[in-house]
Amino acid sequence: MELDEVRLRGVVAEELQDLVLDSADVEEFLYELSRYAAEALSREGRPVLCGVTVTRRKKPAATAASDPKAFAMDEVQNAVGDGPCLAAMRELKTIYVRDLARDTEWPAFSQAAASRGYQSILGVPVELEDQTRAALNLYAEDPCAFTVEDITQAEKLAHQASKALRLALTIGRLRDARNDLAAAMESRTVIDMAMGAIMVQNRCSPEQASRK
Repeated sequence: MELDEVRLRGVVAEELQDLVLDSADVEEFLYELSRYAAEALSREGRPVLCGVTVTRRKKPAATAASDPKAFAMDEVQNAVGDGPCLAAMRELKTIYVRDLARDTEWPAFSQAAASRGYQSILGVPVELEDQTRAALNLYAEDPCAFTVEDITQAEKLAHQASKALRLALTIGRLRDARNDLAAAMESRTVIDMAMGAIMVQNRCSPEQASRK
């Protein structure tokens, strides 16, 4: 591995960690990640849009995108229930559809994407833990738009993004737990105040107040 590549990976990892720390929640991080990936993987003459989809146990799928068009196409996949990016998440392998206008495996999604002016899609899995799955969904206007080098770069970015996304999800779970605890404590305070009022009004014990 060349030293420049090692340095580049370090820079990318640091930038992605900064995105995590600067984001208010998981959804904001996914949006910033999609913008970062779109910018990093676009090149002169071949801009790309990027969507990010995350599925978690007992939670609805989270979708963010660098552009409303990419968001709409990701939502089509989620509504249909299948597509190249969902397949990439499910099978944990990169899926490349070179020409959406000719695709026969996911016709409903491919026709919707092609009608919006995008002919190539690259779905790259982001490996996570447990039952959580994620993928980068990259869209380009021309058929056969992604080269072997493009795919390699996208897979490297997905590998780096996996660490940052794990961190964002962990922080999100801790925030949820904190909010749940705060809500429970607030509810307990209200209950205790109500119990106290009943005890004063009825001159009864806590056990008797709990039955009233």
